[in-house]
Amino acid sequence: MEYTQKLSYQSMHWYNDGLKKAKIRDLSGAITSLKKSLQYNRANIAARNLLGLVYYGRGDVVEALVEWILSKNFQSHDNIANYYIQKVRETTGELEAINQAVKKYNQSLEYCWQNGEDLAIIQLKKAVTVHPTFVKAHQLLALIYMHTEQYAYARQSIRTAYKLDTTDEFTLRCMHELNQIRRSRNVKIKEKEKKDKHTITYNLGNETIIQPVSSSIKDNAGLHTVLNIVLGTVVGVAVMWFLIMPAINASRQDEVNEQTVKFSDQIATQTAQISALKKELEEYRSTSEETENVQATAASTQESYEIVISVASHYRAEDMSDAAMVEELLKVNPNSLGTIGREDYDEITAELYPRMCSSLYSTSRENYQVANYETAISNLEQVMQMNEGYSDGAALLLLAQSYEKSGNNEQANLKYQKLVESYPDTEAAEEAKDALKARNSDTAPEEDEEGGDDTESGEE
Repeated sequence: MEYTQKLSYQSMHWYNDGLKKAKIRDLSGAITSLKKSLQYNRANIAARNLLGLVYYGRGDVVEALVEWILSKNFQSHDNIANYYIQKVRETTGELEAINQAVKKYNQSLEYCWQNGEDLAIIQLKKAVTVHPTFVKAHQLLALIYMHTEQYAYARQSIRTAYKLDTTDEFTLRCMHELNQIRRSRNVKIKEKEKKDKHTITYNLGNETIIQPVSSSIKDNAGLHTVLNIVLGTVVGVAVMWFLIMPAINASRQDEVNEQTVKFSDQIATQTAQISALKKELEEYRSTSEETENVQATAASTQESYEIVISVASHYRAEDMSDAAMVEELLKVNPNSLGTIGREDYDEITAELYPRMCSSLYSTSRENYQVANYETAISNLEQVMQMNEGYSDGAALLLLAQSYEKSGNNEQANLKYQKLVESYPDTEAAEEAKDALKARNSDTAPEEDEEGGDDTESGEE
């Protein structure tokens, strides 16, 4: 009891920690704390319901529904999870809008892998329009804007994600990168303005001359004099050719070298950023696949529950045929049902399956006797789904014989073999062994005859 009490205290401690973080929109921290709470006590209904609310606040509605359904399985009555699930279902078009948003998000990921950033942006804009709290969509949209150097739009998207979840690690990393890019661009602009203030540029023939600004009027007068002499005399042309041009070429070469170094640094930075972005996209892809799997599981569970509830009502009202009820029950996945749903399922099948197996088996024997093998096979396959070993394997034996008579030897051999392996101590298994031996003996003479033909042809 002391150990159990300690686990309960630890679970409530992390629940309270998650509740504090959720109140200040620290949703990522709240998810971590609530998962720890459920590790200590998986039946902590309050923690599981709050975890569903936190997922819902981040736009992950599928994960939220999964947590509320699990909470409902632990405690079906007096549980606020019932209210949450009902509200989501009652909201007109919400589930469909969320489904469309997830599909557009997944499609945008495919476009990113195909270098179709523009198409990905269009899909993500539609996704966040129909589902404004979809944090992952806002983050991916900001990431694509950064990749295409649309930094103003990237800041808008990442700020929206930050308002929804103030401590998400990916959101904070993107904001840091955007701040670094802004500082770098401001430094470059200041350097360019400073350089423009201290130089003048003019054209001399086909050459562009970059020269520092003169410090006095006397310097300008001397420069004009030199230029007039150069333009008027052959000596000036020689001086320009042998003295001025090498200096200009050297200055241009220095600028080219400086630009080369800057471009190399930029390329290295961009390469590192692209590598990080690719890694993030891979994580988004795996997360998307997990989301689809969870969504499929939730859909299967919901469908199974709806079938069991519907059949149970018809079963008690006795307004539906046994065949129709069995057809619906065979679609149910019993392992996905909760305690109450499984009890209703077992109660109905315990009475309905034996009755239907008996009826279908009798009908199949009559069909077999009049050579209606296809109908016999169809009925017996249903019997296999309800009770594979019905009548000590007699139904399985009749199914194998029907396959054999219909010409499907492969299926016949499989059913005979399964009967021998699964029900070895029955009369049906003995008949199956005899049937297999007879089939093997029928094939052996044909092989011997083929071998004999080869021998005779060899002797000739």
